[in-house]
Amino acid sequence: MTKYLNRLPILLILVAAVAGAVFLRDQLNFAALAQNRQALLAFRDANLMLASVGFVTAYIIIVALSLPGATIATLTGGFLFGMFPGTLYNVVGATIGAVGIFLAARAGFGAAMANRMTSGAPARVKAALQENQWSALLIMRLVPVLPFFVANLIPAFVGIRLVPFALTTLVGILPGALVFTSIGAGLGEVFARGETPDLGVIFTPPVLLPLLGLAALAALPVLLKSLRGKDV
Repeated sequence: MTKYLNRLPILLILVAAVAGAVFLRDQLNFAALAQNRQALLAFRDANLMLASVGFVTAYIIIVALSLPGATIATLTGGFLFGMFPGTLYNVVGATIGAVGIFLAARAGFGAAMANRMTSGAPARVKAALQENQWSALLIMRLVPVLPFFVANLIPAFVGIRLVPFALTTLVGILPGALVFTSIGAGLGEVFARGETPDLGVIFTPPVLLPLLGLAALAALPVLLKSLRGKDV
């Protein structure tokens, strides 16, 4: 019974993620933000504290349940609260939501998955991630090749500890959050022109190259460790 109760949170998250993809895909988008921007600004101006708490809570729910709209939520944080505290709200909401998925996955299937990775490629991947967990997790966040949801599950399935996961998530998503929050902070002018924001800016050299540089810096301890091992 305990085993099934432990699996219940991650199963509920998976059900919510599927339901969100089906029913909310067309609700949590840029058009919805554009249509409701005046109401959101009015509510923020009249209830700043409640708006702040409500926004962070909504962001946590979106990330924790893997609902569509995380990018729009980040833009909304910048639009409503500016670069600061908008970036802070975005990073805190995303980190807490990611920790929620991580803990649910670890409690539900993490131990069983880790125990099965005893040979072959899965065992090598597990050993490499555990041995270089700080660098590996930080690179995973700085260069988000994997979907955010998947990047929350893999560490739970290979036995990564909570503290490295939470801290590398907090630090690793910060550069991207700064970029998208800054786009959100400038949405007033975008709305005035009747346009949509260019989210591809993160793939331009001025943004992408520093991110790759930070990822290379995070990988440096792994490289040095490997070189020392070869010398021995």
